[in-house]
Amino acid sequence: MKTKRYVVYPGLLVAGILLGAVIFNGGGREPQHEHSDNEIWTCSMHPQIRQAGPGKCPICAMELIPLKSPAGTTQAVDPDAVQLSEEAVALANVQTAVVSRGKPVKELRLYGTIRPDERRLRSLTAHVGGRIERLLVGTVGESVREGQPIVSLYSPELLAAQQELLEAGKLEGSQPALLAAAREKLRLWKLSDSQIEAIERSGSPAPTVDIRAGASGIVVAKRVEQGDYVGQGGALFDLADLSSVWALFEAYEPDLSCLKVGDRVEYTLRSLPGRTFSGRISFIDPMLDPVSRTAKVRVETPNPHGDLKPGMYAVAVVRAGLKHSGDEIVIPRSAVLWTGRRSVVYIRQPDVGVPTFRLREVELGPSLGEEYVVLSGVAEGERIVSSGAFAVDASAQLEGKPSMMNRPAATPEAVASEAAVPEVASEVVSTVGHGHAILTVQGLCDMCKVRIERAATSVAGVSSAMWDRNDRQLHLDFDPARTSPAAVGRAVAAAGHDTDKYRADDRVYDALPACCKYRK
Repeated sequence: MKTKRYVVYPGLLVAGILLGAVIFNGGGREPQHEHSDNEIWTCSMHPQIRQAGPGKCPICAMELIPLKSPAGTTQAVDPDAVQLSEEAVALANVQTAVVSRGKPVKELRLYGTIRPDERRLRSLTAHVGGRIERLLVGTVGESVREGQPIVSLYSPELLAAQQELLEAGKLEGSQPALLAAAREKLRLWKLSDSQIEAIERSGSPAPTVDIRAGASGIVVAKRVEQGDYVGQGGALFDLADLSSVWALFEAYEPDLSCLKVGDRVEYTLRSLPGRTFSGRISFIDPMLDPVSRTAKVRVETPNPHGDLKPGMYAVAVVRAGLKHSGDEIVIPRSAVLWTGRRSVVYIRQPDVGVPTFRLREVELGPSLGEEYVVLSGVAEGERIVSSGAFAVDASAQLEGKPSMMNRPAATPEAVASEAAVPEVASEVVSTVGHGHAILTVQGLCDMCKVRIERAATSVAGVSSAMWDRNDRQLHLDFDPARTSPAAVGRAVAAAGHDTDKYRADDRVYDALPACCKYRK
């Protein structure tokens, strides 16, 4: 029995070893990698290298590896598309949205101040020459009512006219017309009927006469002092009626196409937090300021309680539709990637189980703040990557597929054109004739925002500029044939704000208001 056991057990062991060799080595053949004719091989260090079979990388001489798709992918996909696993999509927070049409609405933020209604400004004048004996309104800012005495005036002409009135009163029975003429002469010099009756009752001319206000309002300027001589028609005070005021805003040149008379405007004031005022645009200045490239937009607002005071700083929000536009394709700003002279987005390929995305160049239209109008490149109903486009693009770059930095089938002319674009931090330029750039600009408050955007739009060729105080990024729309982000950066630095390339002069920075001092 022992001899039989020693023979059987070694035999079973040898048979198991031979069976394993047959299974794992294909019946004694040398192990080899089976690959199909259409399999793509790439280099792990240089993913732009793509070959139809195994071999060595022509750059670093490393062995090429097969380019694998996510597990479970059996459907035909675009060879230039990039595929991500469901786990990668979740980790990168890649989100998509269906492209649809709608009427473009742009939300504009306008900055301005409260001003007196110019139609309610009045000038109080002396209707007869004389000397100011006493000022009855002494300071700017006083409230004046219509008919209120404002100065006491000595006038030889008024003295003579009073004497004529008294003499004509003695001849009232025989020459009543003479008395009427004397009274009318004093009325033309703006003496009231009660003043004329007082002179007649006294029987003697008054050496001084009170000049009364012809309108109500707030004194905004005092033109005379006590003891001054004034001629006929000389200005005494300037009044402003503040029962209704103007909110006067500045609209940048590219935003004017979105504004029209009658649009509703809501605005807030720093001095009255928590309150919102509203009105409608009553006037848009037809002339553009050649320096700031802005036009005045007027909003009339009732002010019965005097809460709105001239000089208050106002911030308005206007939701305005683009003129001469119908249903347009609108996509989120976060979906667009800019590089060189291109604007690109990623479209999710339909009817593929594994998330698959394809690069697509688009032509952008007007900016709507957080959205863009698309002129061409995407169609209604397609699903676009609205968030996480950079993560998708990074995967495309690693696989050597078309991406924002890897333009497919680039011609020498296109490469030369890309190289001609000046290197500026975060610069991105889209279609020909329409460029976009993002510059980092230092600032702290809304006053900084107005100053930065005004300096940027003062550069010829800049169509719009929007500075975000939270991330301190200045978004530019400009004509690459007329200017560059470098020129805009220099203009902003000249206004007192450091950029990622240019530092503001210390003297200009020191002249900024205290709330704008961003340097530590």
